[in-house]
Amino acid sequence: MQLIDGNAIAESIIEELTKEVGALPGKKPVIAVIRVGEDPASVSYVRKKEKTAARIGIGSRMHILPEDVSKEDLFAQIDALNADPDVNGILIQAPLPNHIDETETFNRVLPGKDVDGFNTINIGKLCQEDSSGFVACTPAGIVQLIERSGIETQGKHVVVLGRSQIVGKPAALLMVRKAVSGNATVTICHSRTQDLPSITRQADVLIAAIGRPNFVTGDMVKEGVAVIDVGINRVVDESRKSGYRLVGDVDFEAVSQKASHITPVPGGVGPMTVAMLMHNTLRAFKASQS
Repeated sequence: MQLIDGNAIAESIIEELTKEVGALPGKKPVIAVIRVGEDPASVSYVRKKEKTAARIGIGSRMHILPEDVSKEDLFAQIDALNADPDVNGILIQAPLPNHIDETETFNRVLPGKDVDGFNTINIGKLCQEDSSGFVACTPAGIVQLIERSGIETQGKHVVVLGRSQIVGKPAALLMVRKAVSGNATVTICHSRTQDLPSITRQADVLIAAIGRPNFVTGDMVKEGVAVIDVGINRVVDESRKSGYRLVGDVDFEAVSQKASHITPVPGGVGPMTVAMLMHNTLRAFKASQS
């Protein structure tokens, strides 16, 4: 069994980006991040993105808005960043408060600055296999984990657990496209899927993104499966100082006994999301210079 070290793979991508940004003459890429409210996970994620950008040499601008911000004020902030030629990428940190529609907000960002890949235009480009668009960072990171770990997808059966706009659907589109780390037969499963274990046992590659701790058990996979665990779930653990520990959507202990490759949680997919955000920001900068 090969453990897929997301930290090490993300680090290699960050090193590649650092060299590329360091070689740029003159101006450097800039990403603007909008965070609404003080959700602890969002605060932590934004801090991590800011630190990684600084390491690479990408400028970052933080815009922190109150939880009760109006849609009009939020959109005015996005419009100002859209119009700013010095800002190459714009990230809206999810989740947003209930009174603000996320899809409408993501679509307010210009497609050319939508480094999170959530704008309808960029999702449409992914459907059409138009490489000029931006791919959502977590699915893009999954592709890098698969490619850099030598996992074959061509002609294989990829099963995706989850149908979210952020992970499940784009991951399925990437796996089915006519490209390296694609050309697979893809099945998407979700909460209404019947006899789920009979489908997951067919998977050569299993991508789990459903947000339920330890949901995928050892009897749900076949020998030799490659497992990408996207889940990050807090479970009570009184032995920890924090009172909890992080686990994935996959029962790691049981499934790793059968898997040929598997990502840990934490340290698997998570670090890749930030690395791919920086990759997209550099791409946006290059496009703005041409």
